[in-house]
Parts: sequence; C-alpha cells; structure tokens
Amino acid sequence: MLPAGGTVPARLLYSLLLYLLLPAVLLRLCWRAQRAPDYARRWGERFGWVAPLSGPVIWVHAVSVGETLAAAPLIRHLRTHHPRATLLVTTTTPTGSQRVRALFGTDVAHCYAPYDFPDAVTRFLRRVQPALLVIMETELWPNLLHACAARGIPVVLANARLSARSARGYAKAKLLTAPMLRALTRVAAQTSADGQRLLALGLAPDKLRITGNLKFDLDLSPELRARAAALLAALAGSGRRPVWLAASTHAGEDEPILAAHAEILRVLPAALLVLVPRHPERFASVHAACVRAGFATRRRSEAGAVAPGTQVLLGDTMGELLMFCGAA
Repeated sequence: MLPAGGTVPARLLYSLLLYLLLPAVLLRLCWRAQRAPDYARRWGERFGWVAPLSGPVIWVHAVSVGETLAAAPLIRHLRTHHPRATLLVTTTTPTGSQRVRALFGTDVAHCYAPYDFPDAVTRFLRRVQPALLVIMETELWPNLLHACAARGIPVVLANARLSARSARGYAKAKLLTAPMLRALTRVAAQTSADGQRLLALGLAPDKLRITGNLKFDLDLSPELRARAAALLAALAGSGRRPVWLAASTHAGEDEPILAAHAEILRVLPAALLVLVPRHPERFASVHAACVRAGFATRRRSEAGAVAPGTQVLLGDTMGELLMFCGAA
C-alpha cells in the first residue's frame, strides 16, 4: 500500500475533481468526434469496460502514434521472450489505436486505457489482471499508480522523458507526484537530464537507469525502406531538390516551422517542406495555415505527383510517418 498521511487527501481531492469534471470530459469527447469520428466510438473502454484477459498479462501503455512507434521494438522483444504471455497494448487516441493494429494486427490484445477515475481503473485492473505494466515516456496518473501499488503490480516507466517545464509542473503538485514516483518499480530514462529531473522530484536513485531513446531501436523493414527511397526520389526529383521534414507537430509549432521554411526558401528556392501534424483533426487547419502564409501547398492525400513548384507537402495521411522519417 502507498503511505497514508498527507498524500491521501491530495489524491482524494484529485479524484473528486475528476468526477466533477466528468461532464466536461464527455463534452470534449463529443467535440473531438466532430473532427475525428473515432472519438465517438468505444467509450466503454475508457471507463474500464474491457474484455477480460487470461494468462499472464503484460500491459504496455502508449498514448498515441509516437509512443506506439517507440514501444514497437520493446513489444516485439516481449513477444519473443515471453511467448506464453498475453500482450495488451493500450492507447489513448484513435490514431494510436490504428497504429497498434497496423503494426501488430491480432498478435497483441488492444483497447483504450481507462480514464483515471478510481472506479474505471479498478474495473479495468480487475478484468485485465496485469502481471506487469510498462508505461511509455511520462504518462503518470495518480489513481492508476496507486491501484497498481495496492495490488502489487510492478510498474516500469520506459523511454522516460521529462522536460524542465513539465518537471516544474510536477513539483507544484508534489503531494500527488511523490507517491506516484514511489509506486514505480523501475524507470528507464532517455537522458541523464531526464533522470536528474525525476530524482529531483523524489524518485529513488536505485530505481533509475539511463537507457537512451527506444526510437533509435526501430528497425525499418526492407519493404518500408524501399517505399521511403521511392518517396524521396519522387519528392527530390532528378535535381535532388532539398527536402526537410517536420513530423508529428502540435498546435503552435507549425507557424515557427513555416517561418523557418520561408527563410530557407530565400537561400534554397527549390526547397520542399514535408509537414506532418500529429493529430488528424488538425490536417485542415494546418493546410489553411500553409495557404494563408502564401506557400504553394499540396496534400499528400491528393492524387498525382508533387510539382516542382510545390513548397509544402502536407502529410495528411495515416500510417506513413515512418516512411516519411525513412525518406528524411
């Protein structure tokens, strides 16, 4: 069990706030479903109503596409070395869900992770009964980690990263942060800086290992490498025009990227920017921003070749991020 004392009221207050925000959570799902219809589906999974699993279950949680791609080498390793275990891979976003199915098909079980409501977490753990939870990067939730600690479920934070800004946020909520870090069994951090920030927040030093970024362990298949080479040849042309990639961008990041591309075009007029937003519901708004900024823009989803005069190629398709990276 996690220590009681001052931390318990903090988690209880946090849980109460979550329940008070439940109408807003549901409204946000409906709002996101207007632009990404998959958000309107499988709500039950988000509240712990998932199919029961049998056998020893290794649960890997990856929020979205980027975390799923980073987890791929780890998941393949777990499948090889624990063939009798059931591998459950959860995500939070529909795009992450699609990537899990594209990468692993039916070789792994998949559903959405539960929201951090105590009853949803309890229901989920009772049905899944994981022997181990591996969380990718820094997806820490007080009730989930408390419930895992109470049930003796080891929790590994893999490919952990923590920016200085995020560390300041966790420090402000130290009554929640401290018990979450105590609930972790092992932390595999990407860099020493990430590790030092976690230690400063109270992580026990003997739990920390610096392992580097799992994304560097990604192995592109020969078929994907061939597709990436063909894409680069199509984009660069015989003149080998300069092509650069800005992938998995969030709101607020596209404008500086477009401004940088404008500066690049002053020096390299033939340069092409391949811009890939992280979330599909932003495809239309990012396209509008490109056009508004005056760039000759083409969508990847449009048929036909990219013209020599195209200045920005918008990656508005799903499942091609690795190919774009392979071509970069």
